[in-house]
Amino acid sequence: MILLGAVLAPVAAQAALADTASGKQNPVGALEQAAHPLRSTEPGSNTADLRALGTMIGDAKVVGLGEATHGSHEFFAMKERVFRYLVKEKGFTTFALELSWAAGLQIDDYLQTGKGDARKIAKDALANSPWDREEFVSLITWMRDHNSRNPGRTVHIMGDDVGAPRLSDDFFGRVTGYVQRTDPRSLPRVTDLYKGLRPIDDVFAYLNKPLPERQQLAIKAQQALDLVRSEKGADEAEFELAVQNARSIAQTATFLAFDLTDKAWLPVAQRYRDQVMADNTAWWQRRTGDKMLVSAQNDHVGYVAGDPVLYPKTQGSFLREALGKKYLSIGFTFDRGSFLSKEAALGGEWKKFTVGAAEPGMNEHTLDKVGYRDYYLDLRKAPAAARAWLEVARPTRNIGTQYPYPPADLALARSFDVLIHLHDIREADQPKP
Repeated sequence: MILLGAVLAPVAAQAALADTASGKQNPVGALEQAAHPLRSTEPGSNTADLRALGTMIGDAKVVGLGEATHGSHEFFAMKERVFRYLVKEKGFTTFALELSWAAGLQIDDYLQTGKGDARKIAKDALANSPWDREEFVSLITWMRDHNSRNPGRTVHIMGDDVGAPRLSDDFFGRVTGYVQRTDPRSLPRVTDLYKGLRPIDDVFAYLNKPLPERQQLAIKAQQALDLVRSEKGADEAEFELAVQNARSIAQTATFLAFDLTDKAWLPVAQRYRDQVMADNTAWWQRRTGDKMLVSAQNDHVGYVAGDPVLYPKTQGSFLREALGKKYLSIGFTFDRGSFLSKEAALGGEWKKFTVGAAEPGMNEHTLDKVGYRDYYLDLRKAPAAARAWLEVARPTRNIGTQYPYPPADLALARSFDVLIHLHDIREADQPKP
């Protein structure tokens, strides 16, 4: 905590001086005026307290719902609660997750057919990810129950991310199987293009391949995509899905062809990844017409990342360009509690970390003075005193796959349309056997 204070002190002091110099008043009263209290973060409870959130969402087609950590129960539970509300009250039908397209298909096959076991499928599809937790078993179980009761309006999960931690042989088989059915003469060529790439059993092992080899494999994956795209079968829907499957392989190979050990290349790789997530989400929305809840870390759903050097353009920014005001961004903040993260971004185990109350000068310190334990507010329509405060960048907890990590210098109103603030959080639950 001494080290954290040393990191925060200069930035917090600058924010305080900026507030004083511009004559801004204490914003707590104005924030409280705009705030709507939350009864609970747990799914299944009365949703009357979410009605104002529904009004804020309006007619948005895609809603990004962030998380201030990658492994806290309240963020994950609240996502299920909000999604259930949006399905029932606003006609939403797709939960998009910061997960590979292939893993999303695996889960969605179960949601649509009921074949298999929710817990086993979740364990396989979410393995080694922060979402390999009991909260997502709960979400998947509810979604399948909904589909069995509502066969005419089923809900879906889709993965919008590149293919980490793996792309199975079965997933490659979705592409080669399509080619075999529709253009068997091209099958040997597609099969040859995927040699050395099929399957990716472990992304971290794959990254041990020499960089020139990975770059050549990315070129071949793109050539395979071009070949699949050039041979359109009679079934339009089957063709579009085959192209998307091949596109996902090419996206993954391209991302893994960046030198992720070179700090100079990391912003380029992260920008590409956020664009992939946005492109896949927009493709799904255009193809299906579905209203979608997009789940990801705050940096991905917001318009400006907490670390704009590492994340020069976010998924949220790309989606706003593609969809205009049909995209809406919701961020999360918290004052204190525990979460899961790793000591190294690449590899390592998910571990529990705990932080105390936010320190003076941090956004969360002021947000937590509002007279509600948990609440949300529309940042676009906040009173002037609150809006002025929300436009100033201050240290903000923004924890992803690595911790310790310095607080982000974030202006909340520039990143999100709506904000949900929680007083405290705890680490997500280990999945049951």
